[in-house]
Amino acid sequence: MNFFDRLADRIATVDSVVSVGLDPDPARIPDHLADHDLPRWAFNRRIIDATHEHAAAFKPNAAFYEDPDGWKALRETVAYAHGKDVPVLLDAKRADIGNTARKYADLLSEDGMNVDAITVNPYLGRDSLEPFLSRPDKGVIVLCRTSNPGGADLQNLELETGEPLYERVAALADLWNGNDNVGLVVGATAPEELEEVRDIVPDMPFLVPGVGAQGGDAEAAVEYGLADGVGLVNSSRGIIFAGEDQGEGFADAAGQAAKRLKKRLNRHRSEADI
Repeated sequence: MNFFDRLADRIATVDSVVSVGLDPDPARIPDHLADHDLPRWAFNRRIIDATHEHAAAFKPNAAFYEDPDGWKALRETVAYAHGKDVPVLLDAKRADIGNTARKYADLLSEDGMNVDAITVNPYLGRDSLEPFLSRPDKGVIVLCRTSNPGGADLQNLELETGEPLYERVAALADLWNGNDNVGLVVGATAPEELEEVRDIVPDMPFLVPGVGAQGGDAEAAVEYGLADGVGLVNSSRGIIFAGEDQGEGFADAAGQAAKRLKKRLNRHRSEADI
């Protein structure tokens, strides 16, 4: 089974398309966890315990783990999520050429890591992504139209053909999808672009960030983000820091936030019959 088949099974099991972003900013981890050997791991474990029944996937962002203790915390996090039967999508936005690209791709199967999918940056072209694309069992989620305001600076530039760059990226990703393991990152903060990308790649699952702290369009995320019911709508800060001011109750608050988002998205799924 490839990543999206496994994801489809998980979505059916928990009746949820929620991706919980595990971005444990050390400055926001509760004080009572600060003395733990690996505070980020201690934080994530509690978040996973509280949210896994509502999570179709967990999405740790590599930026919060890129130090020796951080990598240890990430390995523990990935293993623990897998122990709950939840797939892990590493948000690393990797791409490069030659040996560097192959080394980056090792994150997909590194001993103790073995994530199920990874986000990649298409700016360097097909050869920079080949070490990822050639792994049919792993998901490769290509940045297309991101949720940040500055995404339009480059992604909306009009090409000589008259199409914006993000539309060309979507079309190329479709060509690169020989192993049926490619998806796209398309933000919920740009619902019109989200609809346009769906028209270009009607059968490709999306990872849709921006629902939560960024205030993206949840209805559009569901209507256009899912292909045959498969896709992910991510919230990070809006879930994991929902109880930031509640001390030891932070995890319960995160669980409730994940449950609320699941219900909100499921209403739209039901209305759209997805």
